[in-house]
Amino acid sequence: MTFQFNFTIEDHLDNELTPPGDGTLTPNSSKESSVSESQKGKHEDTKCSTEQSVLPPNHSWGPTSVGHAAPSQDTCNSLNAAHSSGNLEPHEKQPCLRLAKEHAVPKDLKKVLENKVIEILPGLQHVNISVVKTISLKENFPGENIVSKTFSSHSDLITGVYEGGLKIWECTFDLLAYFAKAQVKFAGGKVLDLGCGSGLLGLIALKGGAKEVHFQDYNSLVIDEVTLPNVAANSTLEDEENDGNEPDVKRCRKPKAAQKLGQCRFFSGEWSKFCKLVTSEKHFEKYDLILTSETIYNPDYYDTLHQTFLQLLGKNGRVLLASKAHYFGVGGGVHLFQKFVEERNVFKTRTLEIIDEGLKRFLIEMTFKYPS
Repeated sequence: MTFQFNFTIEDHLDNELTPPGDGTLTPNSSKESSVSESQKGKHEDTKCSTEQSVLPPNHSWGPTSVGHAAPSQDTCNSLNAAHSSGNLEPHEKQPCLRLAKEHAVPKDLKKVLENKVIEILPGLQHVNISVVKTISLKENFPGENIVSKTFSSHSDLITGVYEGGLKIWECTFDLLAYFAKAQVKFAGGKVLDLGCGSGLLGLIALKGGAKEVHFQDYNSLVIDEVTLPNVAANSTLEDEENDGNEPDVKRCRKPKAAQKLGQCRFFSGEWSKFCKLVTSEKHFEKYDLILTSETIYNPDYYDTLHQTFLQLLGKNGRVLLASKAHYFGVGGGVHLFQKFVEERNVFKTRTLEIIDEGLKRFLIEMTFKYPS
C-alpha cells in the first residue's frame, strides 16, 4: 500500500515540535524556539532543522510524501519521548577513529526502499528521516546504535560516534539553490559528496550528468538507511517531474535505475581512513569537484579536512563548501577555517555568496593556488 500526504512549506515550519520545560511536545513555528533541540556540535540557533529536514522559509519547494510505509502514529512520540533539551556535546578528541568501508549496492532496489516514506521535492526525492529513526529504535539495527545514543546524550553530535548525518541542514539548501543560480556544470565530472548525510548535493550532480558520484558519511547507518535509499529513489534517467506526483520508487525496478546506481559508490568512516581506502586503489582518479555542507563546525577536524582536500582533489578541481560564519559553543566557522587554509598556503578561497538571514551563511570555493 502506498501512502501520500501533501503539505506546504508554511505547514512544515508551523508544525515543528519543540519540547517545553515539562518535556511534552507542542507545535511551535518559531525558529528560535527550537534552540534547545538536537545540535550538530553547534549552538542550535546557527542551524535550522526538524526531525526530517528544513527548507528555508523563502524556499519555493513544497514536499509531498509518498512511500512504502505509513508514518507511524507514534513516530514523533517515540522520537521525542527520549528527546529533551539539547546540551552541547564537548568536541573532545577520541582515542579511536571509525574505520572506512565501501557499501555494496543491493541488487534488489525494492529492498532498499522497504519501510521508507519518500518526501518529494522538485527534481529530488528523499526518505523521511523521522521514520528511519523510529524504525531504528524499534528494530535495534545491528552495528551502530547512533539514534538511541543521540537521544540519551541530547545531542546531534557525539564526537567519534555520530556526526549529524540524520538531518538535512540549512546550508545544504543554500548550495542546492546556488547550483541552479550559478548553473554549476557537473557533466562528465567525478564528484564527491563529502559528509553527505542524505546525499542531496551528490544527487543533483548525478542528475546533472556527472560520470561518477561518490557519497561519504561518517556513519554506516546513514549510508545504508538514508543515502543509499535516496539515490535509489532518484536513480532514473528521466529528468522530468513525475506525472501525478508518482515517485521514482516504482521506476527503480527498471534496469536503467541500476545503471544509474552503477555510477555511484558509497563509503562510511572517518575522513583520513576514507582517504586511505580510496587512494589505495590501483587506478584511483582524483575528484573534479568536492561538495560539502556544514563540515567545518569543529576546529579539531580542520587538519584532517584540509588533508582530505589535498589528497583527493584534482589539480584543476574545486571544492564548493557551505557553512555558517560561526558556530557558537564550538568555535568553528567560515572565517576560522579560511584563516586555517590561508596559513597552509596550498589552497585559495573565494567567497561566492553570503546569505544574510540571522547568522550569516557563506558559500565558498576552494582551488589549488599552484595547480600545475
